[in-house]
Amino acid sequence: MRDAGLAALAYFYFDFRDKEKQNARSFVTSLLTQLSAYSEPCCNIIFHLYSTHRKGAQQPGIEVLTNRLKEMLKVLAQQPVYIIADALDECPDMSGMPTPRETVLGLVEDLIQMQLPSLHVCVTSRPEIDIKDVLEPLAYVAVSLHDENGQQKDISNYVSKVVYSDRKMRKWRDGEKKLVVEELSQKADGM
Repeated sequence: MRDAGLAALAYFYFDFRDKEKQNARSFVTSLLTQLSAYSEPCCNIIFHLYSTHRKGAQQPGIEVLTNRLKEMLKVLAQQPVYIIADALDECPDMSGMPTPRETVLGLVEDLIQMQLPSLHVCVTSRPEIDIKDVLEPLAYVAVSLHDENGQQKDISNYVSKVVYSDRKMRKWRDGEKKLVVEELSQKADGM
């Protein structure tokens, strides 16, 4: 649908290895950039944002960015819009008031509460309590793969492949390889 111009799609991965991909500002700016590719009115929203902030010399606040995102979603309301927020649990919940994760959860909640019939939001995450508390009441459909045997088997297969194909690990004794695969697979906790 996206390739045919019948839908808009924006995807963001919260990556625990990259601090720049762990906050609401990065999430919103990525969505704005991706969605601006779908229509001239969306490009105009970005251009206006750029112009009103001294042609990029001044950084807009998260509230301004969020409002521009909501404006874009309304502009795109004639077609389906899909937003995917992947690995939300990798957004930190330890420091700050509100924490980066609380800010993102609030943003997702705001987007869903806009009740745009064309907006579809998919959030993936491990089943962290704070995330479940916010998203479960909003969810039209919730799917849990956390305790599925297939997921555990996929993790075990991946770990085995890495252990048995890595140059350094290939030199290990078979017992050591087997122990590493078993331990990492059992303690992966869905990761």
